[in-house]
Amino acid sequence: HEVAAITIRSVACVQVLLAAAVCTKAGKALVSRQFVEMTRTRVEGLLAAFPKLMNTGKQHTFVETESVRYVYQPLEKLYMVLVTTKNSNILEDLETLRLFSRVIPEYCRVLEESEISEHCFDLIFAFDEIVALGYRENVNLAQIRTFTEMDSHEEKVFRAVRETQEREAKAEMRRKAKELQQARRDAERGKKAPGFGGFGSSAVVGGTAIITDTLVEAEKPKPSPVPARSSGPSKALKLGARGKEVDDFVDKLKSEGENIILPSTGKRPSEASKSLPTPVNTESVHLRVEEKITLTCGRDGGLQNMEVLGMITLRVTDEKSGRIRLLINNDDKRGVQLQTHPNVDKKLFTAESLIGLKNPDKSFPLNNDVGVLKWRLQTTDEALIPLTINCWPSESGSGCDVNIEYELQEESLELNDVVISIPIPSGVGAPVIGDLDGEYRHDGRRNVLEWYLPVVDVKNKTGSLEFSIAGQPNDFFPVNVSFVSKGNYCDIQVTKVSQVDGNSPVRYSTETSFLVDKYEIL
Repeated sequence: HEVAAITIRSVACVQVLLAAAVCTKAGKALVSRQFVEMTRTRVEGLLAAFPKLMNTGKQHTFVETESVRYVYQPLEKLYMVLVTTKNSNILEDLETLRLFSRVIPEYCRVLEESEISEHCFDLIFAFDEIVALGYRENVNLAQIRTFTEMDSHEEKVFRAVRETQEREAKAEMRRKAKELQQARRDAERGKKAPGFGGFGSSAVVGGTAIITDTLVEAEKPKPSPVPARSSGPSKALKLGARGKEVDDFVDKLKSEGENIILPSTGKRPSEASKSLPTPVNTESVHLRVEEKITLTCGRDGGLQNMEVLGMITLRVTDEKSGRIRLLINNDDKRGVQLQTHPNVDKKLFTAESLIGLKNPDKSFPLNNDVGVLKWRLQTTDEALIPLTINCWPSESGSGCDVNIEYELQEESLELNDVVISIPIPSGVGAPVIGDLDGEYRHDGRRNVLEWYLPVVDVKNKTGSLEFSIAGQPNDFFPVNVSFVSKGNYCDIQVTKVSQVDGNSPVRYSTETSFLVDKYEIL
């Protein structure tokens, strides 16, 4: 008897609900879910015909054609439409339609095309909970919400346990880091020479002492700006001729946020690292190799994104040197993607690493900067970060003790005018500086502590800064870094310039720069 009942039901009740859709008043489908085998053309044709069948003079909730029935409900400027067979139960269809119409506001704040399109997959998942194989499921709105959320108590417990473990691990990591920092400082204090106290590692001691001596003995700039005091912890490097009143006056200006001019450059640190000086002597063939880096790191480690964009720009000022070729030496092993100018002969570049025009009889444009080769490197490999920054804010009884370190990972680079900008809380005064490599400047108006390092290279590859100030650990992020370099990051250079005819060498000049577009630790 059960088999007979199933057979009768399958014969008498064909698939009743063909499709459910949200469409515009013009019949454009925004979301459509088919519950039987239907082509996209068929569905779009049915929905496009739907507005033409409605009689605006009568208030109905359904219209019929020879083959299907449309059951619909207006939703402001849209329609919720069910396409059913003509032998379906109209009362059940209307009940199903009401449930569909109540589901849509659950996921869309406003009933507009953009909002429907943005949450289309959420709506499709909810539609599947209402109808299965053309038949209405016995569910209500609360059950649909539960089913689509797929809420799990076990998952919540697992996430809570994992978050607790992560917090405990971070706290233990900060505690260990502070212990190691303290042990390193204690060990360094025992090794300090009489005249070089107050700096970090032994390699940094020599480099920083030389730089600081240069700053101390430099000639005074214009009388109007106030010279900056060397802010390292070493008392052996202070100016003996300057009295206590001058020191107090400079400290007061710093705490009030005045711009203190550095004697070595006459510029603020953040201004010093914007660009490299333009070369004075250039040949008739001048090449500019320029790279820019965009980098975003997490404060707890992990490189979120790093992108280096490079370009070789050619400028020819002598007509005799117009028909030339450039020999490119690419020693990069990081997976750089190269792209030549459309007018450059790509086959010649691929086969012989030569940059030349497709038509060798033509010359490069005169007195114009022409980009002949571009490259791009994008990675999330932490080993490729040129300069790592490690910032450790630790809460103390009076506020926060902040330890920040840098390390040059790409030892072939020499970075100039490095400025590490750390945000600090407003309204709490100037930070108390402890150990310091290099110089610092407190900008009270912008609430920024700028750590300035004239040179970072293989001889000065690490350094640290320690300061204390009132605040929370999150107050000291994001940390921003800027620098300039006369060497490029990707090992791509022009090694020879020659004439097309005769392959005779041509004199040329090269200008190389590596700049920061964005470099931040979040």
